[in-house]
Amino acid sequence: MNGQTVDIKKIMEYLPHRYPFILVDRVIDFEKDKWIKAIKNVTINEYFFQGHFPGVPIMPGVLIIEALVQAGGLLILLDNENNRNKIAFFMTIDNAKFRRPVTPGDQILLHVQQKKIIRQNIAQVYGEASVDGKCVAEADLMFSVVDRD
Repeated sequence: MNGQTVDIKKIMEYLPHRYPFILVDRVIDFEKDKWIKAIKNVTINEYFFQGHFPGVPIMPGVLIIEALVQAGGLLILLDNENNRNKIAFFMTIDNAKFRRPVTPGDQILLHVQQKKIIRQNIAQVYGEASVDGKCVAEADLMFSVVDRD
């Protein structure tokens, strides 16, 4: 690891998401334009556990993918001052697979790797979410980087 951590305050400078929809708690390491490792701490206080599912709380798969999307956006935007006023818009998802449930108390490791830059403002990444070293979800994702205004 390169030891490049990013706290929630810095994450919020790059991502427009706010509570209850910011799903990355910390970046634990990254290599610019190559990969990022971030975490999402899952607690019983999450709003979605009220209805998904009462008595058997399971994090919705679409939100696990959204956490990967947010980590991917950070990979594309972090460590580049030119991207301070940009936003990474999620464009496509391919090959999504859900392997096992995520429950309260889990810590999701979000590992996203850049696959290729398709055009100057479009990037493709592969993301894998894991808990305790076991894959819970994975997908190929594509982003468009545009001005915030």
